[in-house]
Amino acid sequence: MANYIINGGKPLTGSIKTKSAKNAAVSILCATAMIRGKTTLVDVPEIEEVKRIMEILNSIGSKVFWSGKNKLTVENQNHVNLKNIDRKATKLTRSSFLIVGALANKLKKFTMYKPGGCELGIRTLNPHIIAFAHLGIEIKESKKEITVDATRARAADFTMYEMSDMGTENTILAAVLLPGKTIIRFPSSNYMTQDLCYFLNRAGANIKGIGTQVLEITGVAALKPVTDYPIMPDPIESMAFIAIAIATSSKLTIQNCPIDFLRIELEKLRVMGQKIQFVREYQSKNKKFALADIFVQPSKLIAPPDKIHAQPYPGINIDNLHFFVPILNCAKGKTIIHDWVYENRAIYATELSKLGARVELLDPHRLVVEGPTALKGAEIICPPALRPAMNILICMLAAKGKSILRNLYSINRGYESIIERLKELGADIKEID
Repeated sequence: MANYIINGGKPLTGSIKTKSAKNAAVSILCATAMIRGKTTLVDVPEIEEVKRIMEILNSIGSKVFWSGKNKLTVENQNHVNLKNIDRKATKLTRSSFLIVGALANKLKKFTMYKPGGCELGIRTLNPHIIAFAHLGIEIKESKKEITVDATRARAADFTMYEMSDMGTENTILAAVLLPGKTIIRFPSSNYMTQDLCYFLNRAGANIKGIGTQVLEITGVAALKPVTDYPIMPDPIESMAFIAIAIATSSKLTIQNCPIDFLRIELEKLRVMGQKIQFVREYQSKNKKFALADIFVQPSKLIAPPDKIHAQPYPGINIDNLHFFVPILNCAKGKTIIHDWVYENRAIYATELSKLGARVELLDPHRLVVEGPTALKGAEIICPPALRPAMNILICMLAAKGKSILRNLYSINRGYESIIERLKELGADIKEID
């Protein structure tokens, strides 16, 4: 992957539009494996994670291809063959496990490779497996494979073991074609889960309670093709650009922000002293999500005395949590960030000390950030985790002098054309060998 020289410490200017959501795109793309015929998706982010799901679907019998800028066409003739599944693509993305829910009611019994993804320590599949068990779907794990037995699949009324985003999505995919009524209590109501539900309803599913603490799914016999479904904007990308604006003391307008999935984050910033203005508010293309253009300007920040930690929606999004590290680097005082979800993700924040950040790791889940701190250039290899890698890029943009960032694959998994878009804002970035 490409390496870059970043001459940082310079304010950026202008406007940048939030691209579509990675996590919504991959779940909806996996759902097309359930739909016979031709489905088209628009506003699809052209990122590595989407490309891996395309490779998986193409390898098992669908025909998935770009048919325009950010437009995907999926042709599914209902001939699925998991014997040819792309092993490399499956190991590179955790989202590949969504194939299980999508195919459970079609294949009944099958085996596939275990999913991969970001290296964040131990990542259990228990929320998926327990929910599937409520639906009569048995999952057995070996070291390298997963065996699925859905011969006794049935509708059920149950409570999620954990408000897992992908676990909820997988359960929804399995339930929409089961005869009878399935009630899922305390599901994730996060952005990607909602967008998946709206897409499935467009395809003929019967899902009620979207965005609430109870989902009611009445099974249908089959789903029908969907034309030009627009993937929602990505609140995680919006938050990344907000963090970039704050870290670089820039005046930036971030457009297309799905505001209902950023409100807690923005309130934390308001309490810290950050000046944020809503320039325009409007609806998403599918009319399901509130959007806003947000103007961020340089502000004097005070670190909050309370720890910052993620919670299930509507709390601080787990993927937005670490963007508070470069933000807190600009604030006066100390704050604890508690990343309770992942075993080892907090450790990656210590890489920022190479840039001069004052980050102290308390344990695998907690770290203290002290500011304000002037950052300096350094050479760093991107870690194998998307959000921590993006954090390094953000801090390099803020650091005075020359930095070298190597192997951007982790970032390109989730951010479309990120280097080119930053350069349009005035970032001084050059590709090197």
